[in-house]
Amino acid sequence: MLTGWRDIWRWAVLLPALLLALPVVVIFASVFNPQTEIWLHLRQTVLADYVLNSLLLAGGTGLGALLLGTGSAWLVSQYQFVGRRVLQWLLLLPLAMPAYIIAYTYTGMLDFAGPLQTSLRELTGWRYGDYWFPEIRSLGGAILMLSLVLYPYVYMLARTAFYEQSASLFEASRTLGLTPRQHFWRVALPLARPAILTGTALAMMEAFADYGTVQYFGVTTFTTGIFRTWFGMGNQAAAAQLAAMLTGFVLVLLLLERWSRRKIRYYHQGQRSQAANLRRVSLLRQFGILLLCCLPVLFGFIVPALQLCSWALSNYQVTLNQQFASLVWNSFTLAAMAAVLAVLLALLFAYGKRLRRDALVQAPVRLAALGYAVPGTVIAIGVMLPLAYLDGRIDALAEQWFGVRTGLIFSGTLFALLLAYSVRFLAVSLHSVETGLERIKPSMDNAARSLGFTPLQVLKKVHVPLLRSSVLTALLLVFVDVLKELPATLILRPFNFNTLAVRTYELASDERLADAALPALAIVLVSLLPVILLARSVKAANEGAH
Repeated sequence: MLTGWRDIWRWAVLLPALLLALPVVVIFASVFNPQTEIWLHLRQTVLADYVLNSLLLAGGTGLGALLLGTGSAWLVSQYQFVGRRVLQWLLLLPLAMPAYIIAYTYTGMLDFAGPLQTSLRELTGWRYGDYWFPEIRSLGGAILMLSLVLYPYVYMLARTAFYEQSASLFEASRTLGLTPRQHFWRVALPLARPAILTGTALAMMEAFADYGTVQYFGVTTFTTGIFRTWFGMGNQAAAAQLAAMLTGFVLVLLLLERWSRRKIRYYHQGQRSQAANLRRVSLLRQFGILLLCCLPVLFGFIVPALQLCSWALSNYQVTLNQQFASLVWNSFTLAAMAAVLAVLLALLFAYGKRLRRDALVQAPVRLAALGYAVPGTVIAIGVMLPLAYLDGRIDALAEQWFGVRTGLIFSGTLFALLLAYSVRFLAVSLHSVETGLERIKPSMDNAARSLGFTPLQVLKKVHVPLLRSSVLTALLLVFVDVLKELPATLILRPFNFNTLAVRTYELASDERLADAALPALAIVLVSLLPVILLARSVKAANEGAH
């Protein structure tokens, strides 16, 4: 009986996992449909810009996130200074600020007609052309915007790595004559290297996937090129091939990150409390450290959030209307459905892997979970192509057999959006559920089965109650990720269906930045929820280690 159930779970995992892997497979399969003329045109005109700008964007963002994240993590984890306890979680706040929203905000502040340059001209009497001011709408500006909101990926992992290093390591370094700076470069940084590389790779993948920022700044990258090829040139196959090339860059980045850690085997034993590791410095140095740690939070969250609040308050009578209520309802309903679906799939896959540890279950789940590393634009195209083909076949058969037209059943509907979100964010929910499931001893499964419970009953009556915290965490994380998602929603949303993210993008593209402030602020405020959750988990981990 158990074997039969296990076979059922095997197929219950295999079929949806293959469905979720289909979009990525479709993208790579598109290379077998050559588009010679369009590719010749792309090579002669913009392909080199796509490649170069995408690589510079990802590399620059990775470097910026590495410097900001590693530096702030080291200062917070090693030095005692005023405000440290608050700053160690405030440094996570930029995670709540989507890159495209911070781009819109700083553009409104730093453009020629913005308050900063306007005040500068009023104070000096200068006119246009009399002075030089850095151009925010540029590749450098995009790198800066993305670095400010993505450095927390490096900060979280690096801080944990520095925190877990034994205090005896520093004492041993001092006995060998190393200064604190030499200890950082020769001992602490190499030990934290795996965590730092992982965080940097995550930031670079997000930079590869960005659309809203680079499109608004006029930077030609793969994501903007995919949109132009699809909608401007009307060539779906060439757009899919560009998406395959972009995905190839992302996969190469993942392989390089793993290869760079292939020979790293650092071990350390004997952990002391965080308080014992903190170094006391002079009041002047404390002020300097405090200033350095405040800068990423100030420019990555506080300044743009205050500007959004200012715009929203001055314009709320125009924007706070029935349309805004509809946007909130659409966004929250869609995010809630996607979060529930992603968590249900995560429970199915995680429990299926627990029951069946063979390759027929493990491999498809790993393949389906790769979607988080794939840009939303790519997933949207991978979802649209097979669904559009399926709709076309159903419509042709219905007209042939019954004389009726079915229209769009799958593509252009919420089904397509939910499928894309499931592919994109399955890994988020799966990681949370698997982490919780690993804490449940297998003996509890055996005890329940000895009482006559089927595996489904074990999952429902034993595991789900114990996984309540993990499930809620997964629901919250996926909910906010869907709320912020822009490129996939732009491509796949049904006609006359708008969300907060899409409306913010539309208003900002029309240079109506003040009107875009309220929907943008709504996204930011909701996005604070997982940041607070992360801050609480960091605090709990610190207290548990003492």
